[in-house]
Amino acid sequence: ACKDLEAAGVDRIQFDVMDGNFVPNLTFGPEMIGACRKYCSTPFETQLMISQYASETMIEDYVEATKGPNGEPGVVIVHVEACDHLHRMLGKIRDLGGSPSVALNPHTPAEMVKNVLCDVDHVLVMTVNPGFGGQAYIPTMLEKIKKIRKWGVDGGYDFDIEVDGGVKADWTIAACADAGARPRGAPTRARPAARSSTSLPRARPPSPSARPHAHRRRRAKGRSFLDPHRTSPRLGHRGERRAYDHG
Repeated sequence: ACKDLEAAGVDRIQFDVMDGNFVPNLTFGPEMIGACRKYCSTPFETQLMISQYASETMIEDYVEATKGPNGEPGVVIVHVEACDHLHRMLGKIRDLGGSPSVALNPHTPAEMVKNVLCDVDHVLVMTVNPGFGGQAYIPTMLEKIKKIRKWGVDGGYDFDIEVDGGVKADWTIAACADAGARPRGAPTRARPAARSSTSLPRARPPSPSARPHAHRRRRAKGRSFLDPHRTSPRLGHRGERRAYDHG
């Protein structure tokens, strides 16, 4: 799958690590990520949806597994909710040769990451609750994206804003772009990646009749996040097309 994604031209391959504790599902560890490296040279990105103990004791392994073929820094994302000492964790990722990044869940205030924006390369705003696929996009996260982007501009910080969950090539992608995530590439799925378009269809802004809270009236279809056929778009404001690999 990694070779196919690289042939399709993705800019980064993303791995979701889950420990059955921070989120209900269980996926894989650094060994599998490292094993995928021999099949491609595409940059890796690892999101650690794991408990504080697991991240603190294994962070060196994850940073090493996420590095490029020549030791280039790979993106390692830790959740603010799982880090009591976030500054220390981000600094350790940097010292180990990784690209420190932070994620925050939908219920978590943007203020929880304000004081580390000078220390990160990416901020991941979860637009669904982590751990399961098939969930509906939460549009109230737009204000969080706008707030974080403003802090970055005002402070002169250089970081990507990524969004994850329920974002599609419709009005949702346009709304995220307007808020500051700035996606320009096409979201990529793992299975049909080789057939992905290299350009993003023009996204239509929400119509006046769009229902911003429609997600409250829809039940997400329960589908395991371990389903190898399921991926979600993650979009950075620099327009990288990213693919998920769930093992």
